[in-house]
Amino acid sequence: MKETVLQNKKHGMAVLLLTTLGLIIATILFVAGIVIDESGASYGLLLIILGFVWLCFGWLPYLGLKVLKPQEALVLTLFGKYIGTLKGEGFYAVNPFCSSVNPAAKTKLNQSGDVNTLESAIVGKSATAGIAANNKISLKIMTLNNNRQKINDCLGNPVEIGIAVTWRIIDTAKAVFNVDNYKEFLSLQCDASLRNIVRLYPYDVAPGIDTTGDGIADDGSLRGSSEIVASRIKNEIQERVVEAGIEIIEARITYLAYATEIAAVMLQRQQASAVIDARKMIVEGAVGMVEMALDRLAQNDTVQLDEERKAAMVSNLLVVLCGNKDAQPIVNSGSLY
Repeated sequence: MKETVLQNKKHGMAVLLLTTLGLIIATILFVAGIVIDESGASYGLLLIILGFVWLCFGWLPYLGLKVLKPQEALVLTLFGKYIGTLKGEGFYAVNPFCSSVNPAAKTKLNQSGDVNTLESAIVGKSATAGIAANNKISLKIMTLNNNRQKINDCLGNPVEIGIAVTWRIIDTAKAVFNVDNYKEFLSLQCDASLRNIVRLYPYDVAPGIDTTGDGIADDGSLRGSSEIVASRIKNEIQERVVEAGIEIIEARITYLAYATEIAAVMLQRQQASAVIDARKMIVEGAVGMVEMALDRLAQNDTVQLDEERKAAMVSNLLVVLCGNKDAQPIVNSGSLY
């Protein structure tokens, strides 16, 4: 299905004025025919019939008047056949027997453009059930924010992740006729694409994991490579919705966390890893300081220590430097030996 934009249809005001003028003339002819017929003239009946027929069918051009605001479109069909799309702001006049089509008009998703107003929320669904849906298609940039999903990463750990997808319609004919409901179709493809990409990455950096598919282990992760992950999700969604005439502008990760059943355990694991890294750094620094102290003492001949005393000094210095609490000094007032 290829989109056809209807041109030279912005003469709605002229049709409105001419149709109104025609109805006024028909009313005058109808009244005049009654007056003339009562006077006995032969053409009075003809004027009555002409005015009555005109009044019965002269209002039909009103049905073809369409008003569009900026970034709106209207897909028109005539007796089931697609005839074109109106795009851009203006006052249009089309065939009065044309009907507009928008299968997603009543679909409400968690996205911009589908937010219920305060008035509709107070009145309730029962009061708005009989109101006809607006079949105009928005060409504005909209944001779809699906519910958070629980997905297993490449290591099998369940994570909760949510994304916000910025999109717009670029081909109204494909959006209306190629899929049953383009909003629901987009929402489903976003969920499927999110699952396909997230399962390729670990939550945090893990050794021996290939996230790019080139056979070489890398440092990709959901937490550390959010920009790359979002770009891959965007490209995956775009490939899936191209037949629906939808352009994906951007995809962003809005929420990322371990699932509640393993969140506490993973937090302890992260804390243990942080403690180990910190201790490793402290030990490396303490050993360096001990080596420097022994070298300085030996270089300046400040004191001569045998191997046993050096071992005791090293042990004491490591305890002082690696301890969690401040050391309590003890002054030796006797002989070193």
